[in-house]
Amino acid sequence: MPHRNEAPSRIEPCLLDETGTEILDLVASLSGAAQALGGRLHPRSATGLADLVRVMNCYYSNLIEGHNTTPREIERALTGDLAPAEERRNLQIEARAHIRLQRAIDRQHAAGELPEPASIDFIRSLHHSFYEDAPEAMLLVEGAGRRLRMIPGEFRTGEDQEVSVGRHLPPSAAVVEAFMAHFEARYRFARLGPGSRIMAIAAAHHRLNYIHPFLDGNGRVSRLMSHAMALEAGIGAHGLWSVSRGLARGLESRGEYKRMMDHADSPRQGDLDGRGNLSRRALAELTAWFLKVCVDQVGFMSGLFALDTLVERLKVYVARREFKPEAFSLLEQTLQRGELPRGEAARVTGLKERSARDLLAALVADGILGSETPKGAVTLRFPLDAVEILFPSLFPET
Repeated sequence: MPHRNEAPSRIEPCLLDETGTEILDLVASLSGAAQALGGRLHPRSATGLADLVRVMNCYYSNLIEGHNTTPREIERALTGDLAPAEERRNLQIEARAHIRLQRAIDRQHAAGELPEPASIDFIRSLHHSFYEDAPEAMLLVEGAGRRLRMIPGEFRTGEDQEVSVGRHLPPSAAVVEAFMAHFEARYRFARLGPGSRIMAIAAAHHRLNYIHPFLDGNGRVSRLMSHAMALEAGIGAHGLWSVSRGLARGLESRGEYKRMMDHADSPRQGDLDGRGNLSRRALAELTAWFLKVCVDQVGFMSGLFALDTLVERLKVYVARREFKPEAFSLLEQTLQRGELPRGEAARVTGLKERSARDLLAALVADGILGSETPKGAVTLRFPLDAVEILFPSLFPET
């Protein structure tokens, strides 16, 4: 087996000690754009859209793993409608776990209860929660002529759990705990300023995959950790954008993510390339690329969710679904106010009480409106039938 450095300092530099103007400008652009996106919609309307973005995030995260689960398969999985074929069913279970976990992260953040995203306990909990309901077949990892059973939430241990990832040889199982302790110490947000937190997301994303602490699932865990870090860094915009979509699509080609991650594996290239084991220049280039991807995705979602654009698309939706024209007033008011008490339907539409109730019931049955209780106020919902009209470019095909 090739020689490898087993000291935790092998993942240094973990942070960029000096930052060029390009990265500083990208941090400022991302922060401003995310704040604008987060403030563009009423928080309750944003919650409905965040549910949709979770499906999108899951869809693209699956693509990165080589798992082409369609948006409709994901939507059906959330209602418990699983495919009879084992392969498709397992992909649906995987997708459902991803969305359930991301929803929990979003709720923890909103309640001010999200742990340190780079902490060992949180990273273990992500892995454990993702795989806790997985069928046995999803826990079996094959490679190098052997089959191992992965234990959810457990780091690699023992000589039989050494791995290689392409050309990269991660730290051996015996030192994973030490590497992860170093990782946590270096990426704790409590010790970082606002700008440093944003820059640290890209570096932590790479270094976690570099350590490869779990037998499998490291990519998913790193993307969920990055999502949590973005929320804690103040650029999450209520969950209205997804880094997974950007990583899967790249800026110009779909192969960029893998190339940039491989590039950041590079060892230090001489005395002018930092003082750590890995290349500081490569880390800076990965960070700039990662931030550009984030800025691009926030811009994409801002255009997609812009209030004036969304209002116009709601008119199209009403027409295509062949609702009464007054349905638009109900949807528009719900969008702007976040929720609409059922008793206000007649006043908003100008229809008689019975007609207004029937129209509201039809919109609820359609899925574009919904409520927590049968008599509760309604909020906007975004089932895939609505997505195809309101946000046709969200998925390559729906």
